[in-house]
Amino acid sequence: MDSTTVNAAAYYLLIYADGQVSEKELLLGRKMISLEGIDAKKFEEAIDAFKIKSKTEIYSECIFGLKQMDRKKQIRCLAWLSLIANSDGFMDREEWALIYKIYSIELGISLKEILTTQKKISDTLAGQSSESFDMIINNATC
Repeated sequence: MDSTTVNAAAYYLLIYADGQVSEKELLLGRKMISLEGIDAKKFEEAIDAFKIKSKTEIYSECIFGLKQMDRKKQIRCLAWLSLIANSDGFMDREEWALIYKIYSIELGISLKEILTTQKKISDTLAGQSSESFDMIINNATC
C-alpha cells in the first residue's frame, strides 16, 4: 500500500467510524489532500475501492501500510485524523477509539507528538488566505 492509499484508508475508517459523515470532515479531508500533496484522483479511487471491503480488511491494510511509513509521516497522518475528527466540533467516541488504537496500541506514538504536529497543521491552515482556501476546495475532491 503506497502512502496515498494508506492515508485514504485511515481517512475512510475515520469518517465512517461514527456512522455519520459530515460536510466539515469532507472539507478538511480536501485540505489534507492539498496540503500534503496527495494525488486527489488516486485518493478518490482508493476511497471508492474501500466501499466494497470490510472495515476489518481496510483496518488491517491501513495498519500494515502505516507501519511501513517513517515515523514523521505516521504522526502527520494521525494529526490529520484528529483534526478531521474534531472538524464538526465534536470527536465521537468511535472516532477517538480508532485514533487511540492506531497511535497508542498499533504504532506506539505518544499523544504529545500528535498534538505538536496537529498544532503545526492548524497554524498552517489558519495562515491560509480565503483565496487559497477556495483554490483548495475547487482543485481537490474526495
